[in-house]
Amino acid sequence: MHDPPRWLPLSHLSAALAGREEERVREALEAARESGLPTAEIEETLLQAHLFIGFPDVLRAFFLWREMVGASAEREPEQGESWRDRGERLCRRIYAANYRKLRENVRTLHPDLDRWMVEGGYGRVLARPGLPLPARELCIVSLLTAWRAPRQLHSHLRGALNAGASPAEVERAVEVGCAALAEPERQEVRKLWEMVRDRAPKRTEASSVS
Repeated sequence: MHDPPRWLPLSHLSAALAGREEERVREALEAARESGLPTAEIEETLLQAHLFIGFPDVLRAFFLWREMVGASAEREPEQGESWRDRGERLCRRIYAANYRKLRENVRTLHPDLDRWMVEGGYGRVLARPGLPLPARELCIVSLLTAWRAPRQLHSHLRGALNAGASPAEVERAVEVGCAALAEPERQEVRKLWEMVRDRAPKRTEASSVS
């Protein structure tokens, strides 16, 4: 029997955050800590969740986390390229052929949304070190599944594949999120994933998550 993938506790944590139940979040935090994952990876999972579920719920999760592990370690300030530059590069990688269409669609909604998405979402948060990109995307898939956000889930299902996760890993992340859904909702999510999977370029099942 194979050992569970190392990113799986982070996927469960992401889904628990979307569920907004304090006890489930606490249990998921405890499971992630007991799994032996680096503290930095657990905290990156919490930090990136604010892009989807907002600051209030992430702050609540961090209060629980600090009760478990104490104060955070100081980090060195990030150096190098601008948030915009690295955000554009990462967003282009995640959305691939749909990148320009995404930018145009979001810019049509409001130019500042486009700028915040690239600079804030991708450059400031998702391009940070501390968690491999495929693991980030798999966590986002679980969170968006449980959060019932099909439009964004569609994008990040493709994004997880573009980031290097295998189809089997994406499917497992989907099922983690589906645990929070009623059966009709689960079927809709599974149909969405099947459509994305079947349209994606064929690739090997080898994992790129380290």
